Order: sequence, then structure tokens, then C-alpha cells
Amino acid sequence: MALLTVLLMVTVMAAIAVALLDDVRFSTRRASNLASVGQAQWYALGAEALARKRIERLIRQAGPVTPTEPDWNGRPFAFPIEAGQIQAVVRDGQACFNLNSVVSGIEGAYVARPRGAEQLVALGRALGVDEGRMRAVAEALTDWIDSDQTPLPRGAETAAYAGRETPLSTPGALLLEPGELRLIRGVDAEVYGRLRPFVCALPTPDLSPINPNTLSVDDAPLLVMLSEGRLNPARARAAIAARPRGGWRDIGTFWSQPAMAEATPASDVYDQLTLTTRYFAFRSDVDFAGARVTRTALFRTLPDGRVETVVHRWTADQ
Repeated sequence: MALLTVLLMVTVMAAIAVALLDDVRFSTRRASNLASVGQAQWYALGAEALARKRIERLIRQAGPVTPTEPDWNGRPFAFPIEAGQIQAVVRDGQACFNLNSVVSGIEGAYVARPRGAEQLVALGRALGVDEGRMRAVAEALTDWIDSDQTPLPRGAETAAYAGRETPLSTPGALLLEPGELRLIRGVDAEVYGRLRPFVCALPTPDLSPINPNTLSVDDAPLLVMLSEGRLNPARARAAIAARPRGGWRDIGTFWSQPAMAEATPASDVYDQLTLTTRYFAFRSDVDFAGARVTRTALFRTLPDGRVETVVHRWTADQ
């Protein structure tokens, strides 16, 4: 009996030892993984700081016209590091429809801006979304951002979201990121999927400041948007493809192209085109010792030439 008792105790102690050893191994592995993630995040922050400095240098050397050479817009850069790699890319962050431009005014006093709403409708139509549906989306987005609780004819204020599984209140504030568009009444996965590559949420209600020097022919819907549908997609692509080497040096030359003859812009739309990029989109992907980290950010240039981070997140854009 005594021998059985001893054997039983040895078995129990062995089982406990194995369990403790597994816990130690798991804790060690978890600590190692956390350390790798932390180091990867530091690399991502370093890449972001370097990108801001490079943009500052680009702006200082360029003057009022943001240069397209050296080729920086959308070009990925890879940097080898010990036990991994950093990949970073900078793009023109304002080559998009600014969702916040459906209103005008200042914080706490935002009102509907018909011009911005019409441009959103035109963009949706260019992307194959029904006009009636886009008008409802544009008005619902306006109601989401504006400062009152009076819905537009096709819009949606707080009462329209009360019946959702998770009730929402319209915030009366600018969108912080384009993913918030999915909360707006009328925006389903299909509509969002069509719009997402062409929209952004700049930290201002200004009309979308489009730089034609950074557009590709795939961005033609943005010119259709500016013309509120008067310019057809084929002419929009032709206008972008006609860009001279080094880009346009003045906006008048761009607007005077034969391909843009149908656009007939109003004065405020004419001024939307700019040769100065003030917003830059940044993304870095870091692979370090098996840990993978993504960092995205929106940069804004300041009047004194410095570049600041306006929005940042530890995820890819959605």
C-alpha cells in the first residue's frame, strides 16, 4: 500500500511538473512574441518619422507645385532590417472625394453643402450606383455630419437609426476615417465597395482638393465627379493621359485641354484643382522575427513647411 501511495504521489508530481513546464514555455513564447511586436512597432514609427522628413524635404525643394519626380506617389520602398523587412509607401492623400465636403462651416455649426453632395452623387453614378440611391446616401451622410436634427428629404437623422440592433446617434461631426461611411443609412457592402477606392475623410469640410499631376487614368471617376457628370469617363481618362512629362505647371493649362471642354466648371469647382498636395497617405508593413505590424497614417503639410500626422492607426485602411 505504501509503495502504491508513493507511486501515485510521483505520478501526480510529474503531471504537475509537466503542466508547470508547459506554462513556462507558453509564458516565454508569449513574452518573446510581445517583444517582437513591440520592436516591429518601433520600426513602423521610425519609418513614419522618416517619411515625414522626406516629404518636408520634397516640399521645401518644390515650391508651390508638388513635384512628381522623383517617383514617390504610390511607389513601395523596402528596407531590410535584422530578422525582417520594412516596406513603406506614400501616396497623394487627397486624390479622392472628401466625404466631409458634403457640409460647410465650422465645428458645431455645420450646414449642408449642395455642391459636395452633387459631387458625391456624380461619383457614385460614374461607379455604377443608381442615382436615386446615391442621392439618398448623400443626404444621409449630410445629416450624419451637419449640426441640426432636421433630416433632409431623403436623409436620416438620429431617429432613423434608433431601430438598429445597436442604436446610433448622428454625431454632428466630421468623419475621422472613410470606414465610418458604412454606418450611413443606405450604404451596404456593394455601395461601399464601389465608393471606397475613391473616397477619403480629410480633417476639413473643404471641397475635395484634387491634384491632376498625381492622378492615374484609373482615377478618371474623380474628374467625372468634379464636373458633376458633364464630363464622360473616356474624356476624363484622356485628360489625365495627356499630362506632360513632369506634370502641369499651371491649372489653366489643364482646364483648357480639349478633353476638358465639356466640364464647364463653376468658380468654386475650378479652384478645387490644385497643383499642391497638402495631404499624404502613408502605410508601412513591418515583418520582424515572425511578428507582422501594419501602420497607416494621414500626413498634412503646414504653412511653415513641417509635416504632421493627423490620423494614425495600427491597421490597414478599410
